[in-house]
Amino acid sequence: MEHTIVSFQDVSKRYQLKEAVQHLSFDLPAGKVIGLIGPNGSGKTTTLKLMTGLLRPNSGRVLFQNQRVKRSMAEYVAYLSDTEAVYGFYTVRQMVNYYAGLYQDFDAVKASAMLEFMQLDGHQQVRTLSKGNNGRLKIVLAVSRKVPLIVMDEPLSGLDPLVRQSILTGLISFIDLESQTVVLSTHEVGEVEPFLDMAVLLDHGAVKAMDETDHIRETIGGSLLDWMKQALV
Repeated sequence: MEHTIVSFQDVSKRYQLKEAVQHLSFDLPAGKVIGLIGPNGSGKTTTLKLMTGLLRPNSGRVLFQNQRVKRSMAEYVAYLSDTEAVYGFYTVRQMVNYYAGLYQDFDAVKASAMLEFMQLDGHQQVRTLSKGNNGRLKIVLAVSRKVPLIVMDEPLSGLDPLVRQSILTGLISFIDLESQTVVLSTHEVGEVEPFLDMAVLLDHGAVKAMDETDHIRETIGGSLLDWMKQALV
């Protein structure tokens, strides 16, 4: 029987006068790969940060495993940000070692296997990495943690379109969906669709639609992008 890992209960968040998300209410099941999709400015990053405890809602409640989300959630959640999250003065291997010292749940064996899969040189200094390789390193750091929830904001950003499919395939293969859930935001809806179990569509800070991807394809006889276009009309 599926159980809920994250629950949003009438959640709103505003920045000064701008309402970023409003009255979000939805439950995310454990053990799935879930895509948070929607146009630019739809509230995806805000929703992810509320989920990880990096932001607090102005109203409503965000629950993780039936507990109210707090900043101390970092112990149970790996968060891959769309902004810089690595230190340029380290080598790739030193960055991995830093994370291993920072988080007790960090799996150094998995990290080494992922570095090899991502074709990252452990001796290379982080500041000299291309944008794509920087993105690969951030994926390694997030996925190497043994936590129930892995949250990724635009994990494909900066990656060469020619390697995105293989990176995604590898990424999913390193995740244990018996004990882990992945929530990711993306603009690359078509490329990510084969890997998603569920999609949540946001627009103007509200949930426009939410469904399992298999059901979407059966119902509309089309792709996730077709579903998205229909829902946003």
